[in-house]
Amino acid sequence: MAESDWDTVTVLRKKGPTAAQAKSKQAILAAQRRGEDVETSKKWAAGQNKQHSITKNTAKLDRETEELHHDRVTLEVGKVIQQGRQSKGLTQKDLATKINEKPQVIADYESGRAIPNNQVLGKIERAIVPVSPCCWPWFSEPEHSGPGPISMGPEASSAEDS
Repeated sequence: MAESDWDTVTVLRKKGPTAAQAKSKQAILAAQRRGEDVETSKKWAAGQNKQHSITKNTAKLDRETEELHHDRVTLEVGKVIQQGRQSKGLTQKDLATKINEKPQVIADYESGRAIPNNQVLGKIERAIVPVSPCCWPWFSEPEHSGPGPISMGPEASSAEDS
């Protein structure tokens, strides 16, 4: 046990340079003079909260003159939805429940704030438009009173004549 001397300390090597010292211009030049491989790379957006790349630079956006915005539902469409809903005796919440949407969606469509979505408009239309063909604006009752072929209007008779 005489070999273990607790009072002496053996230093195997010196401590290397800190990160800041290793990155300094002097340290890089010294490493290049010694012939060591030095790799330098600039970090993009280091230490910043930039997670996504920007597609247009700020100057180009400043020069942009066109107003970019989404089209909204017109107030006429909102009025039609509101009148149809009220004629069925439904509240906004009832209509929203019927078409599996949130009540805010119906409120946005009726006030003209919504961005048109054909799926939502189709669901609203099916919920408030009567299904009876007599109420369709393009449907007209055939004028037929007896047996025989039914005329479907002037378009059909001109097609039969030719």
